This record gives sequence, C-alpha cells and structure tokens, in this order.
Amino acid sequence: MRRFAAALSALALLAAPLAAQVPGKPVDWTALSSEAVQTLSSYLQVNTTNPPGNEIKTINFLKAILQAEGFEVQVLDTGATALGPSRGNIYARLKGNGSKKAIALVSHMDVVPATAGFWTVDPFSGAIKDGYVWGRGALDMKGQGIVQLYALLALKRSGVKLNRDIVFIGNSDEEMEGLGATIFVKNHPDLLKDVEFLMTEGGGNPVHDGKLEYYGVSVSEKRTFWQKLTVHGVPGHGSRPTKQNPVPRLVAALDKIARWETPLHVTPAVAHFFKDISVDYTGEQRTWLADVAKAVEIPAAREWLTGNLMWNAILRNTISLTVLQGSNKTNVIPPEATAELDIRLLPDQDPAAFLTQLEGVVNDTAVHFSALFPPKAPLESPIETDLFHAIEKAAHDRDPKAIITTVMLTGATDRPAYRSVGIVTYGFDPFKTEVADARKGVHGNDERLSVANVGFGVKFLYDIILYAQ
Repeated sequence: MRRFAAALSALALLAAPLAAQVPGKPVDWTALSSEAVQTLSSYLQVNTTNPPGNEIKTINFLKAILQAEGFEVQVLDTGATALGPSRGNIYARLKGNGSKKAIALVSHMDVVPATAGFWTVDPFSGAIKDGYVWGRGALDMKGQGIVQLYALLALKRSGVKLNRDIVFIGNSDEEMEGLGATIFVKNHPDLLKDVEFLMTEGGGNPVHDGKLEYYGVSVSEKRTFWQKLTVHGVPGHGSRPTKQNPVPRLVAALDKIARWETPLHVTPAVAHFFKDISVDYTGEQRTWLADVAKAVEIPAAREWLTGNLMWNAILRNTISLTVLQGSNKTNVIPPEATAELDIRLLPDQDPAAFLTQLEGVVNDTAVHFSALFPPKAPLESPIETDLFHAIEKAAHDRDPKAIITTVMLTGATDRPAYRSVGIVTYGFDPFKTEVADARKGVHGNDERLSVANVGFGVKFLYDIILYAQ
C-alpha cells in the first residue's frame, strides 16, 4: 500500500501545461488515478477470453460507468449474425463545439486465453500488489481501455471547452478475426463520418532498466496472412510404416519453410524509425541505422540488425510455425496432417505474390495451402497532422529530450478497418513499460500494468486530446 500511495502522489508532480490555456475545473489527478486503478482491477475480473469472448459482460460494465457520468451510451451489433447475442460493440460521445472533426478512442474488450497454472496470481483476479495491477488484459488492452475511459471522464468532469467531439468505442473480437471493428465500420458509417483521428493500441514507449528509449507512435502495421497446410494420406496401423503417411511429407514441407530466409525489405516508415533512433548509437551502428536501406546490404550490419527480434520482424515478411497436428494416437497413422503458419507481411507486400513464393519454396503439390481468413487492408497513416504533433508536445512536456518516432507494429489491431474509411489511425500506448514486462505479459503469463502507469496514462492522454484541439 505504501508503494501504491507513493505512485499516486508522484502524479501530483506532473506538470499541467494546459491548465492555464483551457478553462475548466481543476482535476484532482491523485484521486482520479486511484479511482481508475480500482476500476481497472474490477474490469480485469470480467473474463472475456476469446474464444468465445462474451464481451457483453464488459459492455455492461462500461455502460454502467458511462451512464452514471451522464453519457448517452449505445450498445450495438449484438444481433449481428457474425457476432451473436453475447457479443457486440459499445459507443459513446463527448460533445465539443464541432468546429473541428472528432477524435476516437478505441479499445477492444476481448482477451487471449490464460493458463492459471503458469501465473503468480489468478489471471482474472485483478490483484493490486507490489505496485501493479495484475490480470489478463492489463496491457492488451483493458488497461488502455480504462485509461481512455478516465481521460474522457476527466474531460467531462472538468468542463473544458472542446473544439472536437471525443468518441469512445469498445470493440469485440480483436484477438481473433477483428469482426467487431469490421461490423462497426460497415453498419455505422453515420457514427464515424465526422471522425478525423483515431487512437488505439499498437505503439509503445519501451523502457530498459528504468531508461526510456523513445515514445513510439505506430503509423503502420504488418498484415496477418495466416495459412493452413494440409497433406492427405492413407490411414493405417503405426506398426506398419507406409509412404502414404502424410506426417513425414508435411514435416518435410515445414522444414523447407523454416529454413527459408525471406528477403529484407525497408519500408519508408521503418527507415524513418531507424534514422530517428540512430542518435542513441555511436560509430558504425549509428551510420547503419541512419541509412538502414544501405546497411542491409552489408553482411555485418545485416547480422546485427536481424539479431534484434523486433527489428528483424519489421525488416521482412515473417513466418512462424505454430500449430501442428497429425494423429491423436501413437499407434495410428492419420488420414491427414495439418499445420498452421503465422505469416506477417509488410504493409506494401502483395499476399497472392507471397503465397506463390511460399508454394515455390515447398515445391510439393501434395501440400495444400488455405487461408485461415482474408488479410486485412494495408495500413499507413501520415504524421504531419494535428494529433501527431499533439502527441509530440505532450511527450516533450514529460521528457523534453525524448525521441518521438514512428514504429511498425508486428502484430495486428483493428486499425485497418477504420483506416479503410479514411480515418487517420495511430497506435499509441500512453504508458512507459519495461520491455521485460511487455515481452512476458502480452499474450504471456503474469500480465500486469504498474499503478503509476495508470495515472500517468490518463493524464498523458488527457493532455494530448487538449493539445489536439
């Protein structure tokens, strides 16, 4: 509890650069942060593991809070065939004067599965201990959803004058096919027609041993292109080996794929990112990063760059072999063997052309490829915008010498659905997260968000919104 109190009191030291510029009631940031922490703890106790999702539980949770604050709340798409009655989307809006277009704050309400036996705490306990709020979704992305909610509440409670409406959206099914966002965009163009900017997950402000590396705003992300491989054979008894066993043939194909090094390819956003961070390096490493397109042609530079997992992933199309299934019994040769590949394509790559390449690598007509679902649209957003500059200003209020750069997300978000209707979308996580916590917790075990980050994130996002007015 002493750590909890210390973390909250530290928030009072944050500068309030906009207080004198924007009329409104003063915000008690310490009290608001404490309230947000408790709400996040309760939110993490709502189990929305996808599948099946059951996001209606979180919709009702958020709806109650918003209505208590005087918001008109719409629960949408619960009857949509693709979502079903236990799922849906939630929408609310804080009105400005309408002189500028709206900003949307979007989060997803589902989480990936958690295996309790590998966690220090119950993954759905919302435990507050050791200065952290623990639970599945703390980082991905219920924590950010609550920060968005409390930035919205702070704006409303303070009564500040806004030129832009602020839209709050919670989507279902981001962790699977992104159906919640896709259906929302398709069914409710009227709710989005005045939205200019959108912020959701996908950025990152990595901290190494207490030192901030940079503030990252994601303007692009890789395209998910998951494939299933199937080989058919002749079933039989395991005691009688046969060349019609589909498992060895599939394994041979997977071995070829695993050995294939996809070509390195530098996109403009990635080149911009490396040039930005080059100032933190010295010698030949600084030179390589400043012109990464040239560096990837140098063997020593290429080895160094691709030795970093994140850098390697943003420099090429990637393939991870993740799911493999043959027989369900040791002494039975199966009639078919299957595998699933997590393929992520750079934004400017053509999925059909890549699949042709992949089939050529395997070079076996017995191996059949099928897409698990269609790839999302390519995602690129501009950076010379009011919102991007607002993020820069708010970040420099906190860390005057910090680098603010563009990052490419190697995972996937709901942003492509919104970008497809012309909205400028940014992946922005308003936290300073230790790299070790992020790597271990996002889709892993012991996911947690520090108490200090909850308050930091609410105030950070609040200032960004005001700067963007």
